[in-house]
Amino acid sequence: MTDALTKALAGRDWLLADGATGTNLFNMGLSSGDAPEFWNETEPDKIRALYRGAVEAGSDLFLTNSFGANASRLKLHDAGHRAFDLSRLAAELGREIADSAGRDVIVAGSVGPTGEIMGAAGTLSHETAVEMFEETAQGLKAGGADVLWVETISAPEEFAAAAEAFDKAGMPWCGTMSFDTAGRTMMGVTAPDMVTLVDGLPNPPLAFGANCGVGASDLLRTVLGFVATGTERPIVAKGNAGIPKYVDGHIHYDGTPELMAEYAVLARDAGATIIGGCCGTMPDHLRAMRAALETRPRGDRPTLDHIADLLGGFSSQSDGTGDDTGPTRERRGRRRRV
Repeated sequence: MTDALTKALAGRDWLLADGATGTNLFNMGLSSGDAPEFWNETEPDKIRALYRGAVEAGSDLFLTNSFGANASRLKLHDAGHRAFDLSRLAAELGREIADSAGRDVIVAGSVGPTGEIMGAAGTLSHETAVEMFEETAQGLKAGGADVLWVETISAPEEFAAAAEAFDKAGMPWCGTMSFDTAGRTMMGVTAPDMVTLVDGLPNPPLAFGANCGVGASDLLRTVLGFVATGTERPIVAKGNAGIPKYVDGHIHYDGTPELMAEYAVLARDAGATIIGGCCGTMPDHLRAMRAALETRPRGDRPTLDHIADLLGGFSSQSDGTGDDTGPTRERRGRRRRV
């Protein structure tokens, strides 16, 4: 049988993903330092509201509240043994909302990083990482997720461990890394590096791309880096809604719905197929993104200057590849407010 995401990608030239999980849950009362995954059990109506908000705003897929539902992260809350159950609950609530949507909506089981370091500099072995990822994957599968979605990964070793675990779980998957250090992930991966990594996996993802990072402009530069390799695999773009600022005791993202609508169209024209938001992205942003994608015609692939004109300049001069000329130069003009 064809999985739900492959079917959707075959019939559409773009899909709208969801927005933020943490930002929305904090607005619902989640306290800093608390594990959001516990709300799958103790506050299920709020998790339903999170999912429903994305669906009603027009998302074609949404991620489950299971980003930290692995043994390593949950052990910080004395719940390392609950990874399977909390992941299952996250997916069950998602399945409920998707099945009542009245249209096809994909439940993507969110899988975040372990929080530990792999490779020569770390203490987490490949085998243990695979085991942890598989436990989360099996819980999401049992709860009815259509596809697994590993996100905010920095290390290639961790990305590969997740791929192996998802293969063991027998589930299709997507994967994104966070490029937040001058065009590279925290562990030094560039956009071309990620394409090479993805292409070399025995169990490659249905789609791959970038999420979070330091702003929509930088993320789109990374998307252009993916496209420049000639990859034909669907690309994911999930950028933050502007830049975070500390306002009245809370983190606030300054991206307006209008700015995120511009970002969504630029992402599509740059070559992304699955387009959503990350930190700070609320249902109002998603509605504006959906409307823009539906009503604005496809345009030429944007230049970095055009991206900077619409969304603001880049946080670094280079995209991480070492080529600081031409398309990788920083735009030093003032950030445009939209």
